Amino acid sequence: QVPLIESGGGLVKAGGSLRLSCVASLVTIRYLTMAWFRQAPGKEREFVSGIGTLSGGFEAYADSVKGRFTISRDIAKNTMYLQMSSLKPEDTAVYFCAARVGTVSSASRRSDYDYWGQGTQVTVSS
Repeated sequence: QVPLIESGGGLVKAGGSLRLSCVASLVTIRYLTMAWFRQAPGKEREFVSGIGTLSGGFEAYADSVKGRFTISRDIAKNTMYLQMSSLKPEDTAVYFCAARVGTVSSASRRSDYDYWGQGTQVTVSS
């Protein structure tokens, strides 16, 4: 098991910014492929952004967030981040952290990830 705990969600006006955090336990994130997914009411959970293992090295973004969101990690804090800027009402969703030990076949495929956090709510008002 790799417990994941998200934080940083909240209510923000359109155009504002938020930074989400995902802290992993029991395994150093240098060996994890990690990602952010989100799920809006009545919609499927969708990929937002992913980051590969420290040795594997990739970053990926959904087209809808490219140029606005930035994924990063702090190995010392065993934490992954999602910096979200220029937020839009359509970014409103529960944001989930996901992880897999080692590599994934497809960063955007939910089934490639074994571990999930409980989610953090992001609400963007117009």
